[in-house]
Amino acid sequence: MARFFRAPDRRQRFLLPADMMEWPPEDDIVHLMVDAVGLMDLSKFEATCKVGGAGQPPFAPAMLLALLIYAYSHGVRSSRVIERLCRRDAGYRFTVGDEVPDHTAIARFRQRHVGQMKGVFLQVLDLCREAGPVRLGLVALDGTKVQANAALDANRTASTIEEQVSRMLAEAEATDAREDRQFGAGAGGLAMPKGLGRHADRLARLKACREKLQARADALAARQLEKIAARETEEKASGKRKRGRQPKEPDPSVDPDTVANPTDPGSGVMKTRRGWVQGHNAQAVVTPDQIILAADVTCEANDVHQLSGMLDQAQANVAAVMGEDALLGAAVADAGYWSEANADGQTEECELFIATRKDRTQRAALRDAPAPRGRIPKSLTARQRMDRKLRTKRGRALYRQRGAAIGPVFGQMKDRQGASRFSMRGLERCRGERQLDAAVHNLRRLHRDSVRRTENAGNSETAARNAA
Repeated sequence: MARFFRAPDRRQRFLLPADMMEWPPEDDIVHLMVDAVGLMDLSKFEATCKVGGAGQPPFAPAMLLALLIYAYSHGVRSSRVIERLCRRDAGYRFTVGDEVPDHTAIARFRQRHVGQMKGVFLQVLDLCREAGPVRLGLVALDGTKVQANAALDANRTASTIEEQVSRMLAEAEATDAREDRQFGAGAGGLAMPKGLGRHADRLARLKACREKLQARADALAARQLEKIAARETEEKASGKRKRGRQPKEPDPSVDPDTVANPTDPGSGVMKTRRGWVQGHNAQAVVTPDQIILAADVTCEANDVHQLSGMLDQAQANVAAVMGEDALLGAAVADAGYWSEANADGQTEECELFIATRKDRTQRAALRDAPAPRGRIPKSLTARQRMDRKLRTKRGRALYRQRGAAIGPVFGQMKDRQGASRFSMRGLERCRGERQLDAAVHNLRRLHRDSVRRTENAGNSETAARNAA
């Protein structure tokens, strides 16, 4: 029995190993992330850096990208927190060495290169392919609501937005007229008044909100025209007037009560299990091994229009990484993606299994209903055909894997990576941020599989020695 306490000697020299490679354990994820970034082609990142000019040399893009990936893998999003951890945490210090970037450099790097994150995602997917965990034949598609970097209370009605735009334009014209009288028309070289940049930015965002609401009104009017044309075609084919109320003529004007968010015009009001949020609909296509094949962001709360686009994107990513002969196989999705148009979009390369009822009801039906027998009746509607296909043994087996494939991916990204809220604003920037989140998830999955294989190999060797 020990008769003393172990106390730290804070004046001890070489408390850490002299070689920085020995600071983190061999199986720490930081090794994989630094090595993975070292294998990437970052020429597009480096092309924006000015080397050889006056001032200090820029930080290496490989170091900053590895730092962002490592921070995101631990749920750290704040550039100030990342800077602080680079001075205190061994994993972060291993990533940056003695060249500790300040929070401004980290934030500017993230904003400047957000458009390049799709390439980073594809290169990570290629690393996963080389390691072997990418298994095709079945993919699962789903979406989750992610909160935007904007408050729900910041929404304004169309009439309020129009009023604010008119007022700001009138104020700008009055300011121009006053300055022309004071300095003369066409005077140049004057300093920009304080606050004018922020004023112009808010005006641009308000105009973006107005354009978004007008585009939404135009889309609704176009769909109404399609309904009217389809009804007229059906009446001409049957020679009889269709019963029921006649559809109203489309109105392309904006409803003054519709809302948009001037803080982030690209976001929308989304319904979640915990209530309403201002956010985006983040889509993902994953394999049963929880490898993300495609990730995207949309401002549409409904999933029904995302099926074909997401599957096409996943097929394009797979073809770019694994070759033109690689095919997705079958795709499973919940009832949020059901429509007859989506069911008709099935191809020989990708067979669709789309639930026609809510997930709980669908799973109960597949559990209790008997498997169909015999030939498929020709009189079945598209919904009935899909129900019948899901009740087959193959349909049950495939749909059963949907929840286990896609659910943990969203849970891990939100809980472990802190991807429950976007840090950036604007649809394109949020899309790039989501691509980075997907790349980080795939690297974490790759690390988990490699550690598991190493442990299994060690256990097999131990068992062989004990048996001998």
